[in-house]
Amino acid sequence: MKIACSFVRIGCLFVFLAANAASLLGQTAPTEYKFDFSAGPDKPGFTRVSPTAVYSDEIGYGFEPGTQATTGDSGNTTTSTRPLLFSVKVPEGNFQVTVTFGDSANATTTSIKAESARLMEEKIATAAGQVASRTFTVNVRTPKLPPVPANAPGGDMVREDQFDSGNSRDWDDKLTLEINSPQAALRTIQVTPSPYSTTVFLAGDSTVTDRDGGGDVSWGQVLPRFFKYDVAVSNQAQSGETLKTFANALRLDKILSQMKKGDYLFMQFAHNDEKASWPQSYVEANTTFKAWLKVYIAEARLRGATPVLVTAMDRGARGTGAPSHAHGGYPQAMRDVAKEDNVALIDLYNNSITFYESAGADAPGILADGTHSTAYGGYEFAKCIVMGIQQNKLDLASHIADDFKDFDPAHPDTAASLDLGKIFGGGPGNGGRGTRNGRGNAASAAAASPTTPAAGDPGPGPL
Repeated sequence: MKIACSFVRIGCLFVFLAANAASLLGQTAPTEYKFDFSAGPDKPGFTRVSPTAVYSDEIGYGFEPGTQATTGDSGNTTTSTRPLLFSVKVPEGNFQVTVTFGDSANATTTSIKAESARLMEEKIATAAGQVASRTFTVNVRTPKLPPVPANAPGGDMVREDQFDSGNSRDWDDKLTLEINSPQAALRTIQVTPSPYSTTVFLAGDSTVTDRDGGGDVSWGQVLPRFFKYDVAVSNQAQSGETLKTFANALRLDKILSQMKKGDYLFMQFAHNDEKASWPQSYVEANTTFKAWLKVYIAEARLRGATPVLVTAMDRGARGTGAPSHAHGGYPQAMRDVAKEDNVALIDLYNNSITFYESAGADAPGILADGTHSTAYGGYEFAKCIVMGIQQNKLDLASHIADDFKDFDPAHPDTAASLDLGKIFGGGPGNGGRGTRNGRGNAASAAAASPTTPAAGDPGPGPL
């Protein structure tokens, strides 16, 4: 269990102070949400949830449509052989979540994801008769921005595009949890506002964004699994973005509107910035790419947050997984900016090349389409990020999960040992570029038949 009693008392004190401060300001006080999924005696302070309760805005909680659940363990749990998707309507912010599970007669193995498939807890084994709890922090956001003054430029909403439908649970006004187990044994869920938690904001493209629906899996959505309960990951990366378009769509403004002293901003760009065939979004390596990076760095530091640069992972050859040594001068440009501005750098580009060359028979299963990672690839890339946090001696290193062991991309895990298909499903490498919230296989089809790029231009390619 990741949380100690002393921290519970401190957290409760913070919630009490925040609630009273809100009351003095005439605002709605933060609310604690407590749900009981048993059919036994009422638990004081808990709301009983029936296995057939379907979420609605009017009720404010319930299972997502399509969830198949029944009462289990002689009325002590809600159970299913398929993932249980439960949502509660909450305001924007960070929330500390405690999930209690376990069956009196059967052993269970439980993984938990939040929002658009962010991995929070991985394969927690409980013996028959054992009840376990896990606590973690989830960031919830909406597209809304603080209103701008009259006649001022800007906007009050993030400019969403066709790709935001692929991780729509990241943008709604509710917190969604996925309880994933061959035989789920859900007992209780408690959700408490956690405004003082450290937030790790992620800015980037499709190789970082949350990927909901069992397709390819990014390192950004796996990263939360490697932090202790008191860190929230706000993955605001999105498909197709460059440093320029991310800012133009007000995605950077969204991050800055939520950012506080002590937070972090991790930035990984290049896959789309380098496409000269996209004139409105193209950012040249040694000039505008560097300049935009410096803007992001300055804005984060202005708010007391720590910027961290992440070089984009290399592309891999389809079929073999061999490194392609792509991205031209972009990784070096990021290294230059890190040195010039004294910013922490995680060199995922070099780490990925080492990984591709060291994975042996698993190499073809690292990437789903030559660019986007499978669950196996995303998991190992996330480990590279955590390793980079340690190597840069960031304060964030003290918040890394206790079960994280030192990782060397020259000696990666095997896909079989991770066995991530039970969590993410999918094809080779436990994740495949496929149907995702109505987008179908358009992206993979484009990837399979790319147009011939001009010299030095990676071409349209997958996003």
